[in-house]
Amino acid sequence: MAWRLPLADVRMSEPVIEAAMEALRSNWLTMGPRTQALEGDFAAAVERPHAVAVSSGTAGIHLACLAAGVGEGDEVIVPAVGFVADAHAAHWCGGRTVFADISSERRPLLEPEAVEALISDRTKAVLAIHMFGYPLELAALRALCDDRGIALIEDCCESVGATFADGSPVGTAGQSGCFSFFAKTQLPVGEGGIVATADEEVADRVRLLRSHAMTSVTWDRHRGHAETYDITDLGFNYRLDEPRAAMAAAHLRALDDKLGKLRGTVAAYRARLAGADGLTVPFEDEEVGRAGHFAFPVVVSDRETRDRVRATLAERGVQTTFYPAITSLGLYEEAGREHPCPRAEDFAERHLAMPLSTSMSSDDVELACDELIAAL
Repeated sequence: MAWRLPLADVRMSEPVIEAAMEALRSNWLTMGPRTQALEGDFAAAVERPHAVAVSSGTAGIHLACLAAGVGEGDEVIVPAVGFVADAHAAHWCGGRTVFADISSERRPLLEPEAVEALISDRTKAVLAIHMFGYPLELAALRALCDDRGIALIEDCCESVGATFADGSPVGTAGQSGCFSFFAKTQLPVGEGGIVATADEEVADRVRLLRSHAMTSVTWDRHRGHAETYDITDLGFNYRLDEPRAAMAAAHLRALDDKLGKLRGTVAAYRARLAGADGLTVPFEDEEVGRAGHFAFPVVVSDRETRDRVRATLAERGVQTTFYPAITSLGLYEEAGREHPCPRAEDFAERHLAMPLSTSMSSDDVELACDELIAAL
């Protein structure tokens, strides 16, 4: 179907295309100088001393949990509104996921008080998600985790470039921050990710496990820095290849411009939809200028209205989506019954995400808003 307004519009700039081509022409295709350069550039951008490139944001979350010591029988607290990779990570490590509720439909992010009520002697980590690209302020949660000896891990996969209220980048409040280069993110290369941390031991652990727990990588041996390697643990093939590392670095150089366009589009959406009957626009106006804007969610009165509005918009050529509560998915229904998250499940049933991309014009925003209001 040819959408008048697609949900996203991912376009590769000439610098990004040329970066990929240059990497291909180099004949060195994985874990080489472009990966190392990306790690240095990204560490500087998020103000962390260490950044380790991996094959996806999901891989980064898995490795961050392992580096935090999550193991057999441990619990990881995860918001029920998020992505399923966050829930899977604890199980991959031999632990289990405990779901926590969100604050409200206006603020569909992890509720710190809900986390505190769920902490047990088995809690090893809390995964805080900056959902939709909006920063979850973490000072209180960080203090709670520090007091209880629990690792705080930030899922920043939807929030590259976002900052907390004090101006510091997301990914700097927790033990580690996990970022994604998935096709719809702010740094789209297809697949890829990176783990940023101030903890050298965490960085070393992630770096080791991403490549089969080899004590040296091919690029080291190619340059004569090592002649052989040992295997010291059960590692993974979570490496990032050189063309995608080069693309991510090129995207990173243009990130400020991209975020500026997205923030302008979201501000226009919010101004046009302010006061619309039967509609709630989550988050606050003051947050727009420091969010990453992965998606633009709105909330309607009930699930039936949401489904009807989506169907009407689709007929009119406006593509939308929604994000189910993780606890509504078959694999996690039992865990959801054990720890109910009514606000998360209510939000998941009543929201939809509108088109959002850097290519949207002011006329596109007007059209999207007109069609949405007419469909309500």
